[in-house]
Amino acid sequence: MLHDGPQDRTSVERELPTEEARELLGLTRDIAAREIRPRAAEEEDAGRFPRDVFAVLGAAGLLSLPYPQEYGGGEQPYEVYLQVLEELAAARLTVGLGVSVHTLACHALAEFGTKQQRAEHLPAMLGGTLLGAYCLSEPGSGSDAASLRTKAIRDGDGWRLDGTKAWITHAGVADFYTVLARTGAEGPRGITAFLVPGDAPGLSAAAPERKMGLKGSPTAQVHLDGVHVPDSRRIGEEGQGFTVALSALDSGRLGIAACAVGVAQAALDEAIAFTTSRQQFGRPLADFQGLRFVLADMATAIEAGRALYLAAARQRDAGRPFGKQAAMAKLYCTDAAMKVTTDAVQLLGGYGYTADFPVERYMREAKVLQIVEGTNQIQRMVIARHLAGPESRG
Repeated sequence: MLHDGPQDRTSVERELPTEEARELLGLTRDIAAREIRPRAAEEEDAGRFPRDVFAVLGAAGLLSLPYPQEYGGGEQPYEVYLQVLEELAAARLTVGLGVSVHTLACHALAEFGTKQQRAEHLPAMLGGTLLGAYCLSEPGSGSDAASLRTKAIRDGDGWRLDGTKAWITHAGVADFYTVLARTGAEGPRGITAFLVPGDAPGLSAAAPERKMGLKGSPTAQVHLDGVHVPDSRRIGEEGQGFTVALSALDSGRLGIAACAVGVAQAALDEAIAFTTSRQQFGRPLADFQGLRFVLADMATAIEAGRALYLAAARQRDAGRPFGKQAAMAKLYCTDAAMKVTTDAVQLLGGYGYTADFPVERYMREAKVLQIVEGTNQIQRMVIARHLAGPESRG
């Protein structure tokens, strides 16, 4: 029988700025307990995408938290949004990551769209009935995003898009795609962003990838075969797309960091529940100093990661540069999640290696967080560039 983990999670102290924020977190925990956690193990095992859960989150206003109220958003600071995201990821990473990706897909239009574009499209995108996807990576350009090959060529009153995007979360189930395509010369200055409807003729998704984890979250290639997009759906200036993409990724990395902390917290909760209830040699496992020290290290890593992503979020909320801090948070939190989930499997022993308990799933899921939205090797390059400048080519 699949086990969904402790229903009463270890209480996490939160620093929330307003009573409204505290109510939002309480609402999130309630939805997680009722709608997400009880189904997580079974649906992940079956590879089922919980689209109905996203409808519930949308109706509760949890798909639009960091965006302006003027367009249907919650107008919450990133500090609050990320803590909501952590709670969702702790219940099921497919949901937490899905909300992060949806937020990422809305970012380009919210930050770089014209007032008319925002008024026309954002209310529906933020209203909860639509789900977004973000199309930057390609089969031949993952970390080297500036070398993408998908082309957008002028076609009458719009553009014709041709190419293939890869590793797209929500491919085939998204209602809209934020697509980066080449409209000019090679390199980062020849890229433009577009908002493409999910039902656009010529847009299709390949069969989902067969993944180690996150089996309930569809990840696939997206094919664009002569997709016509009116110029009114071009986001930002022609050639501004790479700037749009990097801006979104800085914020998206904070989302991944929060998700990683959520998964790690869920693993710690499970490890505590198991080691305090299971008896060996006449006393609970948690009485043995060697195991207590592992629990202490796990908890310390989680608290440090949470503090790091919240510090970066506060930088963002204050309007200060936060790219270095976002890269640090993504790097540290995802590495910590990998270590914490691996330790949780070890603490549960043979049970931890079975699918009857969720820690093996947490460990498989944690791995992808070290890869998505810039591998952790790329994060180290970003951090070093902030510290020591660009690499010398001389």
